[in-house]
Amino acid sequence: MTFKNVRILSPMAMGNGAFIVHSMLEQHIPCYNLSGYNPYWSLFPFTLPFLMRSKSADLIHSAPDYAIFHSTESVPLVITFHNYVLDHWMHQYSSKLQRIHYSTDLRLWTRLAVIKASAISAVSQFTASKVKQDLRLSNNISVIYNGVDENYFTPRHKFTSLNKKIKVFFSGNLTQRKGAHWLPAIAMRLNNNIGILYTTGLRTKDPFLKIDNLKSIGCVPYNKMPNQYRDMDILLMPSVREGFGLAIAEAMACGLPIVASSCSAIPELVDDGLGGFLCPVGDVDCFAEKINILADSPNLRKEMGQYNRSKVEKHFTVKRMVEGYRKLFDRILV
Repeated sequence: MTFKNVRILSPMAMGNGAFIVHSMLEQHIPCYNLSGYNPYWSLFPFTLPFLMRSKSADLIHSAPDYAIFHSTESVPLVITFHNYVLDHWMHQYSSKLQRIHYSTDLRLWTRLAVIKASAISAVSQFTASKVKQDLRLSNNISVIYNGVDENYFTPRHKFTSLNKKIKVFFSGNLTQRKGAHWLPAIAMRLNNNIGILYTTGLRTKDPFLKIDNLKSIGCVPYNKMPNQYRDMDILLMPSVREGFGLAIAEAMACGLPIVASSCSAIPELVDDGLGGFLCPVGDVDCFAEKINILADSPNLRKEMGQYNRSKVEKHFTVKRMVEGYRKLFDRILV
């Protein structure tokens, strides 16, 4: 199907990786219309239908958390799990308010979306498995990996030991889910020639002002991210839960080695010992040790970066992702 005679509507909260993925679908699939809204509207979910009331569609594609508020009786709904945080294991990395939210209303909205959905997809094998296990689903879940624009996220033209001081990049919001609370302990264990640079995400205050080798670069616009990756030597991702790991895939496309947690979907992207190193969740000694090893070996950084670039080109391109969603939508719209 060419999708020229249909309208696919994607209502999504802005400001997250899922919104970026749906933006790429809008760019590559005719009649795919992304309708973004301020995430604060999700605090009042019963108002969400009014945001979409004037917009007609032949198919609705959204994330499951608030998809039920965008759905209608006659229009098929496709939901994509970009992450999953409703299971009990995530409670230890959530605030009290988040735990209440996850175990009550958000779980209800998600279950209702699953019941209503004509098709369900997830961005990794891990996420699909976790959804089926925690929600006790027998539904088929199509796994469609997120894609990276490999022509936009590219390595430096020539590999050099660019920085006298090795730059380790942490990209993400400063949350426990991202493992940001371990950054100071990791930084304290690094060699003197290594510094960690981190984004602040939506936060405006810098919580690590007094740590010399831990420096904020603020909130980086998405169109500046390729240059940001290319200015770095290593990506650090001590997350406790990644539905896919878009920042990891982007860094891989830019030829960076990865030091990350060996959990959730991350091992589906990073091959331990080949594209980087995977560490037990929260093991700050291991993270620091692996960063120090990479910092001392430009050749190892180059080899792992090249391996990662090749893996993205084979498995995590925009073309592969778009084709997966085209086939999924085609099954519903035929």
